[in-house]
Amino acid sequence: MSVSRARNGSRAVAGLGAAALVAAAALATGVAATGASAAGAMTTYLVVYRSGAATSGAAADVGAAGGQVVANYAPIGVVVARSTSVDFAARMRTASSVEGAVATTRFATSVGGGGAAGTATASAATSSAAGAATGAIPLGDPLSSRQWDMDQIRVGNAHRLTTGSPSVLVGDIDTGLDYTHPDLAANVRDDASANCVSGVAVPGKVAANDDNGHGTHTAGTIAAAANGIGIVGVAPSVRIAGIKAGNAAGFFFPEAVVCSFMWAGDHGVDVTNNSYFADPWLFNCKNDPEQRAIWNAERRAIRYAQNKGVLVVAAEGNQADDLSHPTQDQTSPDDTTPVTRDITNACAVVPTEVPGVVGVSATGNLRMKSFYSSFGTSSVDVAAPGGDSILQLTQTAPNGRVLSTWPAALLNATCLASRRVVDASGATYCYQQGTSMASPHAVGVAALIASRTGQSGSVLAAALQRATNPIACPADVTPYAFFPALDGGALQQCQGGIGHNSWFGSGEVDALKAVG
Repeated sequence: MSVSRARNGSRAVAGLGAAALVAAAALATGVAATGASAAGAMTTYLVVYRSGAATSGAAADVGAAGGQVVANYAPIGVVVARSTSVDFAARMRTASSVEGAVATTRFATSVGGGGAAGTATASAATSSAAGAATGAIPLGDPLSSRQWDMDQIRVGNAHRLTTGSPSVLVGDIDTGLDYTHPDLAANVRDDASANCVSGVAVPGKVAANDDNGHGTHTAGTIAAAANGIGIVGVAPSVRIAGIKAGNAAGFFFPEAVVCSFMWAGDHGVDVTNNSYFADPWLFNCKNDPEQRAIWNAERRAIRYAQNKGVLVVAAEGNQADDLSHPTQDQTSPDDTTPVTRDITNACAVVPTEVPGVVGVSATGNLRMKSFYSSFGTSSVDVAAPGGDSILQLTQTAPNGRVLSTWPAALLNATCLASRRVVDASGATYCYQQGTSMASPHAVGVAALIASRTGQSGSVLAAALQRATNPIACPADVTPYAFFPALDGGALQQCQGGIGHNSWFGSGEVDALKAVG
């Protein structure tokens, strides 16, 4: 996962992506803002109505406060609006039916380059003992010998039973995906893809094209085709939808996240992959009115999708932090000057800590927890290969990272030279690491289960958690002393038994166990 600062090369952007700016300009020529007491920059807002309150009067409410409606998500009581009025949010909060209103475009979280090598002085552990499962059947595409991650969770063995069903649809909520990539093109569902960056869905795979690279990487892990080109995904016969929530710079704004889950719920998606944090704040503290409004809006959208049978799977994060016992946030707001603040369990990370979401931590090729992976007894449900470029270098995984698809047009711009791979066909790939890479492995396994059983939602979540190989807490956590939490500096500690613990949940996913 490449969603946090420092080890992931994150950078802040103080505005909307290009698609969102176009949408904002179009809106500016539509309904004129009225009643604005002072003019400022065009800003996006979430307006959260009280539970049970109708949003049918939103246009009038928003207009009276000096703004215009971008999208009205009536089923969850959330409205996306824009305004140049500096007191728009305050005026909206005076409406009796409104629970909260908050600006979103001042803040963001960015995906980065898949985890930097780190600056700690720990020496790399190199071993010839790879973590591949005993008797793993290798995959058969030209670059499959580099897919240690797939061997480790016995994907090739599972493919003897199923490669997934075309009737199963995975929604990759990310920076979009390269629908022209030769390892993805056949599996992309145009009618289920959309660009949600502006807060209102623009349908189609062209609109959802990846201009960052991150989304194409996660999509390949899920559903790269078994076609004699490059690599093979966990579920190479399922269909995938690109649901673009992150812009070219890799920022995920709350309006895009809300839009994405509403789209997934309404378009037959079975499983969503979520390799990002959705926040103005890394931790959304529900005792703060602005952060509570964002938490409620995103939580409602996720619950809407879940109620439609969507299984939501999310990366745990790369902060090396215990999400079940948070103590400090030094990251937020990350587009301005971060403010160090003490936090408690009143503060939570979206989407991984939203109820019903399957949280995924990362492992490397020695089946240890990846040095960067966040964790938590209450937040980690399963583990999956995400790579580890420091503690888990092996002969099988010499750079410790996960190989997957990357847009050819972005290869030189957004993939480091040492991580680029081009196969004989000319198809392009990139090595990355992070819980962003772990989550799509778990999603692919869930898609295989759904293909075999037809299970969905919470039943599918339970089946995924059973399709694991338990990993006990390590007796010695000394290697992790070099990698304390990025926020607060707490040392990494593992809690719980082999059946469920804070580092691995119920264990590392096993594709063969899932379908056997």
